[in-house]
Amino acid sequence: MNIEILTTNNVWMMVCTALVFFMHLGFSLLEIGLTRQKNTINILFKNFFVITAGLLIYCFVGFNLMYPGSFIGGIIPDYFFDLFGLSAPLVDGNLDLTYSEGYTYWTDFLFQGMFAATAATIVSGAVAERIKLSSFMLFATLYVGVVYPIVGSWKWGAGFLDGWGFYDFAGSTLVHSVGGWAALIVIYFLGARIGKFSADGKSMALPGHNLPLASAGVLILWLGWFGFNGGSVLSADPALTSLTLVTTCLAAAAGGVGAAVFSNILYKNYDLTMFMNGILGGLVSITAGADLMSPTEAIIIGAIGGVVVVFAVSLIDRVKLDDPVGAIAVHLFCGMWGTLAVGLFGAMAGFDQFMIQLAGVGIIGAFSVIMAILLIKIVSAICGLRVDKEEEMNGLDLAEHGMDAYADFRIK
Repeated sequence: MNIEILTTNNVWMMVCTALVFFMHLGFSLLEIGLTRQKNTINILFKNFFVITAGLLIYCFVGFNLMYPGSFIGGIIPDYFFDLFGLSAPLVDGNLDLTYSEGYTYWTDFLFQGMFAATAATIVSGAVAERIKLSSFMLFATLYVGVVYPIVGSWKWGAGFLDGWGFYDFAGSTLVHSVGGWAALIVIYFLGARIGKFSADGKSMALPGHNLPLASAGVLILWLGWFGFNGGSVLSADPALTSLTLVTTCLAAAAGGVGAAVFSNILYKNYDLTMFMNGILGGLVSITAGADLMSPTEAIIIGAIGGVVVVFAVSLIDRVKLDDPVGAIAVHLFCGMWGTLAVGLFGAMAGFDQFMIQLAGVGIIGAFSVIMAILLIKIVSAICGLRVDKEEEMNGLDLAEHGMDAYADFRIK
């Protein structure tokens, strides 16, 4: 590979890194738009914390855990106790083929660090409006610092799942489901928001305060996914990159339409929030196999993902769990579906591959759940989990931050 091609690949990776970073604005707007005005600053603070602390903890611990030199038994990275920060590369940081044929060591770290922060952002939306800020920050730090990189190392760090042939192109399971499992466990222990369920167990609507902001967030996330999936090609290869972007975009479109149509059939209304989460569900669904699918297959996978979102939102309500933004439906359920779809569609489809995908989903799910329970118990013992009733009723902006998001215009 000549230096011009290497430079092109590296620049493309850096552009994609910027797009994935931009997704954090999308998550922020989506979360504040779908929740109540009195918690806006709290949600924004959590999103700033996720990207800042996420990058730092990934530098100090995560990157070495995720991409170790070798493994103990193929399961535990041998850098587990390396807590001395981002290792000095064996190359000089220039465009040097000894690290990678497509990108530099530093570009690799920054791109992967953005993915790590995304996993914690998934938890932020699900636990909104009632978790203690200190509890969220401690849990997110531990989860991103230890759980996410260990799971990622099993596939992307050439661990045992990679040896089995498990495939997850850009993280339907390794990013989205890992974050989704954590969100599910935390909201189970946290409990529902006050007023979410009536005395007889009926689910009550707690409308978000700004759907235009939430809509802008979804469109920003869709844009950012061009970097999320496009960068996962790990080069600027024109054929593979263009295919990946086409399948990503078509799956998003099909997911939105699928969710909007299916929710209208079930509930006899055109629900904007279902439409938006359907788009995100389509994006999550295609992420595991975006480089393997034809355009038609991407549309099918995305459309099914949109239907999955509608079913999952209803299921979460029926079991009396409270996820204000639909994060678990989108990231956990569609993450699992998209990973299994690799065994059903595209270049790797087949019974053996499907069983490998199913085993990977199960193993990662079990590990994520066990670790999330352990961490939430630790956090609960140190900080507690939930704000008190008065603080929740008045809003976390006042209770945790002593300020309003919209000066002189407060609606409880």
